[in-house]
Amino acid sequence: MSLVALPFYQKRRRHLDQSYRNTQTRYLQEEYSAKMRASSQASSRKSVTQRASSRESVTQQASAQRASSRALQQGTTCRLCAKRVISEAEEEEEQHDSKRRYQSLVALYGEAKRERFLRELAELEGSVQLARSQARDKLDKFATIQQLVGDRRAWETYLFEERMSRAPEILVRLRSHTVWERMSVKLCFTVQGFPTPVVQWYKDGSPLCQAAHPGKYTVDSKYGVHTLEIHRADFDDTATYSAVATNVHGQVSTSAAVVVRRFRGDEEPFHSVGLPIGLPLSSVVPYMHFDVQFLEKFGVTFRREGETVTLKCTLLVTPDLKRVQPRAEWYRDDVLVRESQWAKMFFGEGQAALSFSHLNKDDEGLYTLRIVSRGGISEHSAFLFVRDADPLVTGAPGAPMDVQCHDANRDYVIVTWKPPNTTTEGAVIGYFVDRCEVGTDSWVQCNDSPVKICKYPVTGLLEGRSYVFRVRAVNNAGVSRPSRVSEAVAALDPADLRRLQAIHLEGDKDIVISQDDLEGDVQVPGPPTNVHASEVTRTYVVLSWDPPVPRGREPLTYFIEKSMVGSGSWQRVNTQLAVKSPRYAVFDLADGKPYVFRVLSANKHGLSDPSEITSPIQAQDTIVTPSAPGRVLVSRNTKSSVVVQWDRPKQGEDLLGYYVDCCVAGSNTWEPCNHKPIGYNRFVVHGLTTGEEYMFRVKAVNAVGTSENSQESDVIKVQAALTVPSYPYGLTLLNCDGHSMTLGWKVPRFSGGAPILGYFVDRREAGHKNWHEVNSTPVTERILTVEGLTEGASYEFRIAATNLAGVGQPSDSSEVFKCEAWTAPEPGPAYDLTFCEVRDTSLVLLWKAPVYSGSGPVSGYFVDYKEEGSEEWVTVNEATTANRYLKVCDLHQGKTYVFRVRAVNASGVGRPSDASEPVLVEARPGTKEVSAGVDEEGNIFLSFDCQEVTDASQFTWCKSYEDIADDERFRVETAGDHSKLFFKNPDKADVGTYSVSVSDTDGVSSSFVMDEEELERLMALSNEIRNPTIPLKSELAYEVFEKGQVRFWLQAEQLSPDASFRFVINDREVADSETHRIKCDKSTGIIEMVMDQFTTENEGTYTVQIHDGKAKNQSSLVLIGDAFKAILDEAEFQRKEFLRKQGPHFAEYLHWDVTEDCEVRLVCKVANTKKETVFKWLKDDVLCETESSPDLERGVCELLIPKLSKKDHGEYKATLKDERGQDVSTLEVAGKVYEDMILAMSRVCGASASPLKVLCTPDGIRLQCFMKYFTEEMRVNWYHKDAKIASSEHMRVGGSEEMAWLQICEPTEKDQGKYTFEIFDGKDSHQRSLDLSGQAFDEAFAEFQRLKAAAFAEKNRGKVMGGLPDVVTIMEGKTLNLTCTVFGNPDPEVVWFKNDKDIELGEHFSVKVEQAKYVSMTIKGVTSEDSGKYSIHVKNKYGGEKIDVTVSVYKRGEEIPDVAPPQQAKPKLLPASASEPAP
Repeated sequence: MSLVALPFYQKRRRHLDQSYRNTQTRYLQEEYSAKMRASSQASSRKSVTQRASSRESVTQQASAQRASSRALQQGTTCRLCAKRVISEAEEEEEQHDSKRRYQSLVALYGEAKRERFLRELAELEGSVQLARSQARDKLDKFATIQQLVGDRRAWETYLFEERMSRAPEILVRLRSHTVWERMSVKLCFTVQGFPTPVVQWYKDGSPLCQAAHPGKYTVDSKYGVHTLEIHRADFDDTATYSAVATNVHGQVSTSAAVVVRRFRGDEEPFHSVGLPIGLPLSSVVPYMHFDVQFLEKFGVTFRREGETVTLKCTLLVTPDLKRVQPRAEWYRDDVLVRESQWAKMFFGEGQAALSFSHLNKDDEGLYTLRIVSRGGISEHSAFLFVRDADPLVTGAPGAPMDVQCHDANRDYVIVTWKPPNTTTEGAVIGYFVDRCEVGTDSWVQCNDSPVKICKYPVTGLLEGRSYVFRVRAVNNAGVSRPSRVSEAVAALDPADLRRLQAIHLEGDKDIVISQDDLEGDVQVPGPPTNVHASEVTRTYVVLSWDPPVPRGREPLTYFIEKSMVGSGSWQRVNTQLAVKSPRYAVFDLADGKPYVFRVLSANKHGLSDPSEITSPIQAQDTIVTPSAPGRVLVSRNTKSSVVVQWDRPKQGEDLLGYYVDCCVAGSNTWEPCNHKPIGYNRFVVHGLTTGEEYMFRVKAVNAVGTSENSQESDVIKVQAALTVPSYPYGLTLLNCDGHSMTLGWKVPRFSGGAPILGYFVDRREAGHKNWHEVNSTPVTERILTVEGLTEGASYEFRIAATNLAGVGQPSDSSEVFKCEAWTAPEPGPAYDLTFCEVRDTSLVLLWKAPVYSGSGPVSGYFVDYKEEGSEEWVTVNEATTANRYLKVCDLHQGKTYVFRVRAVNASGVGRPSDASEPVLVEARPGTKEVSAGVDEEGNIFLSFDCQEVTDASQFTWCKSYEDIADDERFRVETAGDHSKLFFKNPDKADVGTYSVSVSDTDGVSSSFVMDEEELERLMALSNEIRNPTIPLKSELAYEVFEKGQVRFWLQAEQLSPDASFRFVINDREVADSETHRIKCDKSTGIIEMVMDQFTTENEGTYTVQIHDGKAKNQSSLVLIGDAFKAILDEAEFQRKEFLRKQGPHFAEYLHWDVTEDCEVRLVCKVANTKKETVFKWLKDDVLCETESSPDLERGVCELLIPKLSKKDHGEYKATLKDERGQDVSTLEVAGKVYEDMILAMSRVCGASASPLKVLCTPDGIRLQCFMKYFTEEMRVNWYHKDAKIASSEHMRVGGSEEMAWLQICEPTEKDQGKYTFEIFDGKDSHQRSLDLSGQAFDEAFAEFQRLKAAAFAEKNRGKVMGGLPDVVTIMEGKTLNLTCTVFGNPDPEVVWFKNDKDIELGEHFSVKVEQAKYVSMTIKGVTSEDSGKYSIHVKNKYGGEKIDVTVSVYKRGEEIPDVAPPQQAKPKLLPASASEPAP
């Protein structure tokens, strides 16, 4: 039996090979096994030692026992017996000892085994605890590491998602398609974003539902590409399709138009003929008769620029011939509309449609569809309104419209347009005209500055090319969207065709020749003729002329010259570009100056003589802005439109039309009614709110601009125009006694805008044609008994209603009623079935009791209904209802129903009423309900609004659908479209159902259930309102007066004359006294207390308590600690300020600013001055001299510091003084203040900095930036290729007072690049840049080389340094010596001339040159022949100069001629010889 203990992990687990463990685990297990072996060996040695000691003690005890037993036995037996006994005893003892030894050994072994077991158990528990702690530590470390790794992963995932997260971005947008019917079309677009965007498709702004059209649409998405496929498209699929992509970071959208076209009749081939090919039908409509009826019509339409729209009518054409149809024509404002890239038409299969794929304001107008046939013309018209698209810049105007081209020629065309309506934007200040060559997408702006009028001549076109144009409007906010492009126009001369003529030859031959072929060999063309101004404006003049005759075969060009009247000089206008067209626009003419013009023609052979001079022409506007239109009249039209008419303006030259604006009365917010000028003075404004009140105004438009607004019209309420009422309906027989009939009917559906005054009834016997009047005066009730009838006869009846406008049309004939007495016991029919509160699934049916009750009173009613077109009636109520109304629920929305009512008495169910008119179960758009509330006085009311109310409308309030007639409990107030039902003394008796209906509307009605809970809530609210606390406009507050007084005040909303109040300070009431002046203005609700002396003793809590009847309120203000100290300091400050302001003082202390001229201005404002007041400016306590004395009466004193520099540092003072006192204001100009001044000057100078300019010098290239003022203390930097430039010998930075410059000395190719000058003003950097590279650098470098060479030549050329006078007077016989000093490198050549001829040297004339520097000419024995001009030429290879000396010789005895004193002769330059090389 082994005593070796197994490790704990081997006892509980199946043994496995150790190769599965890692190195660290094996190391721990080996260390643990070694420890276990050592402890086991130690315990074994200890147990062996204990066993040996225990054996010795046991042996000693056994021997002692044996000896004692022997001694006892010896005392009681003989020796034999003793021996035997001893031997037996010894055997027994040995057996006993062996047994005891065995038992002791067993006990020792058991004890050792127990001890070993306990020890091993203790060691095992210790090992388990150690392993648990180690495992726990390992697990904790592992969990910590795992958490760190998880956090790291989460952070990295977050960073990755953040880096990837972005709002949706559309890479490829939707593209519009035009397809044939029954074809499929696929719309695709690509979007990216993270998280992946969710895409929703829309059709004309409504979500696209695939479930509603199974198989119609297929939506797919793959790798960011989203597609919508429309299968077998039909005409109704023409719409604008939009896709909206959304994620958490944003939303984007894209849209495109799909236009579905149908094959026209003339595009279908003949299939009935027996030919193998299809032949097209003739486009001529056969002249035959068609009957055309419009089933569905397009109405007034409102759209925005850029949207799509389709105007469609459904027609019934009789007869319906497939191959022959009437002709459909579309007109806009009576102008025939033709198909274009913007408008597509369709006619056929009972439909006529006009579709616009991209609307512009050009498309706005009155559209008329005319169906033309032999039977006449059937037409329908409605207005299409097109509003401006959202501007690219907020506040920018709308786009111009109707861009047209006129008078096109080889290089010239006039572009005209119409201005936009700027009711809600700033006024237009001009227009930009852009052109684009057909076939390209490159737009070029034609005018550099905005043109003021709606007409512009475009020049510089290339002959033979086609162009389109567009226009953009400009105002102070920005530039508008471009207009729709014009029709393409070709740059061709229309006269070229007129110069061609056909000549008929023999036979059938014709030849075409040009007029040029008949003119012969013309070389130089003649001058143009008929030069005149075809158009004159303030900004340009358009000249026109006729080409010369003959003109020759060579191409002609023209040159225009102008001359200001009286100047006598001519100036060529088109110096840069020759004109090919006989038209030219001349710009840049001086205002108010007349000009004359002439034109010259030219070809390759030469230039013609000038044409005849035009009469004087002055640039001025020939048309002016129109005057405002006259009186504006408005009248009612429909429920959403009015008619606006106005008088034409007195000054209305070349009008383009009118703009109409509207404004809701009282709002002062004007909105445009039309967005394209209308050409007539009457306009129907649509889209107005029914029942709202409006005002209108009109302005006229021409090419110059818009007029002033007309006077505003009278206020008009939008309602239908007053007409006669429609006819009554529902005529029914209610009773008959054999001699009379009782009739009942329903009110007309439309009253015509005025209350119905009564009804007229006509009758006739069945089979007769003539009607007879029953009543000569109108009856007001809708029930009438017709007397004097013949029993057994049959009659027909009809009824007409009347109002203020007259008698309306009579109703249709009733059924034939036979005059027979009613004797049935059952009741007669109920009548006057009406509906109210029609909602999506319910309605309320009302009726009146039968006139004939039968044998007994009516006890109840049954209500039946059926769907329209059905034959099966369904009873709504299983039991009869005693009320004459019933709410029918659980109906189907969108279904149409018919109702009837049957009365019941004791005898049974009577005959049913006539079936009601069909009613559509669907809530009307904008349906409003009755609301309950409490007004400001605590009155409980029910309120209802109706926007469709007319003058004839009446609000009828009912309780339980019975008219309210109890004036003691209710009060009705109606004002305009608003009506209220007030409860005078509300209590539980007022619980019930209240309803309201509005007559002369399309069934507007509503109801409200007033239950006990709602009534209690309203009564509680009413009680709170009737017993309120006093409302305060402002709580208790304080203010400090200028003398240091403190005012405490509050303001209540309203105080009655009986109101009372009191002030409490620190729980002590304060009465009105000299120290506490208290007063109350009950008209304004202001309660105040003024304390003249506010000291430290006044710290504490201030309270105002107010009582007014049952209402009360109070307000407190705690002034303790810092709050009190702040008030105390402010009061002391105000007191001191008051004392200071008793004498002359500064209202505003000294401060500074920088003027637009970059001068620092010190400014202060003074007050309370007089003539004796002395004002001084001082700098460092030294009086400053100013050009003018300060104007103290104006109250503003200024000191200008021009060209601020460090010398202006110092302390500046402004002083005021007179006998009342003095005041001083100080400003230290140094440090931060000085730096701020420099920065402010930098801001002004930076804004005024000019573009960089290049100046070439002999030393290099200089870049200059001019500004109002420059000092080196400004923060300026120069950059070359974005690298900062430091001043050096190669690049020197400097400046003067008016500019900063950068000198590039001896430039090289490395100095090319972009140069930037930057000036920093503390907030912004003002930069000016110049790209000095390429051609710009080459030109500058060449100029530098030229100037350098010129400077070198100027330095070394031949010069006369001085010594010669300009005039010499000498007496005959004297010797004249002319001496001068010359210079040149190399030494110049010196030549003397007399009268520009060489001088023959000899004894008379001698020339002497010394040291190549000193030159003299001597004339010996001067005679009169020597008088004249003498010249000295000093010249070398770099050039030279000459000096002229006039010599005057007089004879002896003559007076010396009176000539001016001689002066230093002025040299004249001589050029260098061309043959001499440059240095």
